[in-house]
Amino acid sequence: MNNNVISILVLAGIAIFLILKLRSVLGSREGFEKPPLPPSANPGRRAQLEVIEGGVDRDIVDHVPEGSDSARALAAMKKVEPSFTVAEFLSGARAAYEMILMAFERGTLEEVRPFMSPEVYEVLEEVVAARNARGLTVTAEFLGIREVTLLRAEFDPQTRDAELTVRFTAELISAARNAAGEVIEGDPKKPRRQRDVWTFARKMGSPDPNWLLVATGE
Repeated sequence: MNNNVISILVLAGIAIFLILKLRSVLGSREGFEKPPLPPSANPGRRAQLEVIEGGVDRDIVDHVPEGSDSARALAAMKKVEPSFTVAEFLSGARAAYEMILMAFERGTLEEVRPFMSPEVYEVLEEVVAARNARGLTVTAEFLGIREVTLLRAEFDPQTRDAELTVRFTAELISAARNAAGEVIEGDPKKPRRQRDVWTFARKMGSPDPNWLLVATGE
């Protein structure tokens, strides 16, 4: 046997060894991997893709029932203003509630006037003025918010006017004293629970990001 034949046999042996080594490390498609399933055979994955591609917006359905009028209104708001999120709105509403409520309790509404409609401001200011006319002094301490719930969402696609109604439940300590220092309303030591339903409004797509308080209730 000449040297050329020997060289060929040696190279062939090395090649076979390398192929076997690679198969042991990487595996074989025939021995381990399953062929891809057709779309209809994997409903879980298809449902997941539908959600990712816009089937369900958790930011909406986490706060209002899926398919409700409020859910449709929120979806329409997002089409006009894609950066809008319900979670961020509720976070801002929580801060606005504490700020406006405490300004009302303390009689300092002027500092939060930009966050209210003129109508709401006038009503609250009348209450504060009546309180002052009686010579009452109010002390208040905000203890915290227990509940922030989106009750209703409304949207007019023609005018782009949006309204979101929120229920707040908070705890605070407040007391009103007369000129003699006597407590005639509230309790300076005992917390009380405050429940309010407030409606905020804004024109979606507006460069002004602020929502205005346009209605209050209980």
